[in-house]
Amino acid sequence: MIKIVKLSLVTAITLASTVYASSSGKDIPSIREKTEAIKAPLTKKSNVVNSLKSMFEEAKGSGNIRSMYSGYNNDNAKNTYATAIGGQLKYKLAKYKGFNAGVAFTTANDVNFATGDKDDGKRNDALASTKGSYTEATEAYINYEFQGLNLRVGRQLIDTPLADSDDIRVTPDTFEAYIATYETDGFFLMAGHLNQWQGYDAGLDDHWVKTGKDGVNFGGVTYANDFVKTSAWYYNITGSDNGNNAIYIDAIGNYTFSDVELHAGVQYLNESEVDNSGVKASIYGALAEVATLYTNMDNMILDNITEDRDAQTIVSGISYELGATTLLYAYGDFQGDANSAGVKAHIAEQNIAAKYSFSDDLSVNAIYIIDDNKDDTTSRCFNDKNLMVFVYKCFSINNPNFSNK
Repeated sequence: MIKIVKLSLVTAITLASTVYASSSGKDIPSIREKTEAIKAPLTKKSNVVNSLKSMFEEAKGSGNIRSMYSGYNNDNAKNTYATAIGGQLKYKLAKYKGFNAGVAFTTANDVNFATGDKDDGKRNDALASTKGSYTEATEAYINYEFQGLNLRVGRQLIDTPLADSDDIRVTPDTFEAYIATYETDGFFLMAGHLNQWQGYDAGLDDHWVKTGKDGVNFGGVTYANDFVKTSAWYYNITGSDNGNNAIYIDAIGNYTFSDVELHAGVQYLNESEVDNSGVKASIYGALAEVATLYTNMDNMILDNITEDRDAQTIVSGISYELGATTLLYAYGDFQGDANSAGVKAHIAEQNIAAKYSFSDDLSVNAIYIIDDNKDDTTSRCFNDKNLMVFVYKCFSINNPNFSNK
């Protein structure tokens, strides 16, 4: 038996000068990408069939079970903690004449004996809402594909620099959206409208909430070849409370010599406020490394500490792959200068992750996140410990043994 071992070292530095950054850009590769790859659900491509009936007969299913503990040790308030169990069940039709559809249900439920008491103010509501339970149809879409064109309407996962699943709790972010993409000769174009969203970042108590007064309009283009990948994106987030126009640009190149692959890249984000919303930012990023990253950790992103101050971060990590096992350790140090009130910020995060794939259809994944707030106890980031465990399974709907055809 031949064993394949892969070792990766990553380091990056980013500086930010900002009033308030509402989102953070990212592109492959990054610590966030590496942790998300370990946590990523198993997926199967839809079969292509020649009849309407076969769309249902050849449907694919997938499911996952998630368990998570999340606790905050607060210096000036009560410590809060919660343990939740939940998961997702997804059903996706086969493709017929370019059409298919999918639906997914996600649930999260507090485990009472391992969760702080709500009446005592010790319960962490971030996992399953203030009610202690959360169930939602997180995906429900119709998709059409023709050559390089893809159209999708409905509730769906999307992956763009400033809007994505941000899957760091039990419930990922999904969007009610109208999305068009086109791919040809190294170019990838994407445009759409985001109307509503749900998930951890949107807040679990209200389920689906507006992305802006009149939604978010966005578009982007990416070009990639064997040596370079570059992209440019524009977002218009409408409304007076959080409205802004955002421009995101990045470029990353790679060069291989002998057995070493060198990556180098730059990124730039500018957000200008709309209707005096007070949301604006300028963020610059750069990386140079042997095989890769930008500034996001699994939980922390630089904009968490950029309100009314300049901020900077250094992030590094190591990943190790041996056969079916993947291990990852990463450390990030996020520091913010004194704001107008004279308060500094200093957050250190550790990501410890592992994944074992029993087969193409079954895997167990786990990640432990430690956030240590060394300075500003009034910020959005506290001394936070999160442990997430995932069990993923893919299956064919009509197969009683739940194995793929």
